[in-house]
Amino acid sequence: MGDDSADRVRVVLDPENQVGQLDRRLFGSFVEHMGRCVYTGIFEPGHPSAGADGFRRDVLDLTRELGVTTIRYPGGNFVSSYRWEDGVGPVESRPARLDLAWRALEPNTVGLNEFMGWAREVGAEPMMAVNLGTRGVEAATDLIEYCNHPSGTFLSDLRKSHGVPEPHGIKLWCLGNELDGPWQMGQKTAAEYGRLAAETAKAMRMVDDTIELVAVGSSNSGMPTFGAWEAEVLEHTYDLVDYISMHDYYEPVGDDLDSFLASSVDMDGFIGAVVATADHVGARLRSRKKLRISFDEWNVWYQAKFVGQRNLDWKFARELIEDEYSVVDAVVVGSLLITLLRHADRVAIACQAQLVNVIAPILTRPGGPAWRQTIFHPFALTARLAQGVALEVSARTPGYDTPKFGLVDAVTATATWDEERQTLAVFAVNRLQDRSLPVEVDVRRFPHLVLGETHLLADDDIHARNTAADPDRVRPQPLTDASVVDGRLRFVLPPVSWTAITLVPPPAHPAQTAPPAQT
Repeated sequence: MGDDSADRVRVVLDPENQVGQLDRRLFGSFVEHMGRCVYTGIFEPGHPSAGADGFRRDVLDLTRELGVTTIRYPGGNFVSSYRWEDGVGPVESRPARLDLAWRALEPNTVGLNEFMGWAREVGAEPMMAVNLGTRGVEAATDLIEYCNHPSGTFLSDLRKSHGVPEPHGIKLWCLGNELDGPWQMGQKTAAEYGRLAAETAKAMRMVDDTIELVAVGSSNSGMPTFGAWEAEVLEHTYDLVDYISMHDYYEPVGDDLDSFLASSVDMDGFIGAVVATADHVGARLRSRKKLRISFDEWNVWYQAKFVGQRNLDWKFARELIEDEYSVVDAVVVGSLLITLLRHADRVAIACQAQLVNVIAPILTRPGGPAWRQTIFHPFALTARLAQGVALEVSARTPGYDTPKFGLVDAVTATATWDEERQTLAVFAVNRLQDRSLPVEVDVRRFPHLVLGETHLLADDDIHARNTAADPDRVRPQPLTDASVVDGRLRFVLPPVSWTAITLVPPPAHPAQTAPPAQT
């Protein structure tokens, strides 16, 4: 808890005090047919880096470096009026459609099979959404039959005729998207959606009983029906689904950076409220199942700058909410990742929205370069370094006052422990704008570990950004003052900073290494 009298942040870690096993799907992303995410984002035939399939190799390489494990597709708002059949079969025969969600012209050049081939190259698990806005049970069961049934039916054989002989085997499915929202095609009440989701879930499992299903939760915690929506939806679907979804985005209000830097306080409370609601429904239904969370849209998004869907003209692949992120934004993203790790017992899936160009860690120019935004770095490093189990973090830290949240901790931190590799990873954020904070982590329960990797993302200019002209203006640097002495990890967190540190087994002593082979 906040303690203004404390000058030093003190953290205690113990391998026995565990939150839960990390699900690798926490490090997911999101590709929606929106703006330039797909066209001139991941896909741009004729680009110097494009392969024969039209996908940009520079973006593919950055996506692999980012470390995304799961990719949600094809929306988002886009899915709520999408006909999946438009995106399969010969490209030259596919219809162009009006995308009602983003007032765009959709040529359907990229569809299901193209996306699945690209996702396999990335090495990420697909998370497929079905249209429960303007469509329903039949379209969903048709789609899963096309994707997952081996052969011998019209739709499975249709897939084979489209050049995909083996089933896609998609296991993770979203039962629609944000259907509580008035902006959504086919908005529904909680009762209407709950019944439709339940019947769709039952039917989809009749086609493939190995799938996992995500029910739609509130579009964000500020919705007037938040809480009541989850309770009603889960009354219908609790025993039929595996996850309830959460969506939220964060931005500063005016000049209030103090509250913005504490955005993860809001995320933490949101998760707690959804867990409590789900557990209440489970208890009322006398279910022994503990529903988990799919936080399948989250990020920093400057929504105040968005002109609104109704002010858009019909256009193909327009620039749309291509926010350029600063050091402050990257630190907030780092703190949101810390919060997701701290809830690893209940949050199984998370998707940063989106992957390319649209509020994204990767930006591209048509015919030109692709580069890493500032928010790329905390995501990539957390995805790579956070392994094993998330640990409970006992911390004493100074506090500071915020207009939105009151007194909050100046430092938020978490840690993961990979017993197999004997590697401890510590992640920490200093939210203060005006001073550095020394940190001491008690790691005596991890004897013999030594300092491994250190990464610090900070800058004298907290508004610095990466651009096409200067793509590496902001990037992590080694944390030069970190040390491990007498079971204490010590380092200093500069103002508005994110850091990741690993402790690893010492290198093998020369006497313990095998002698060189004799020739």
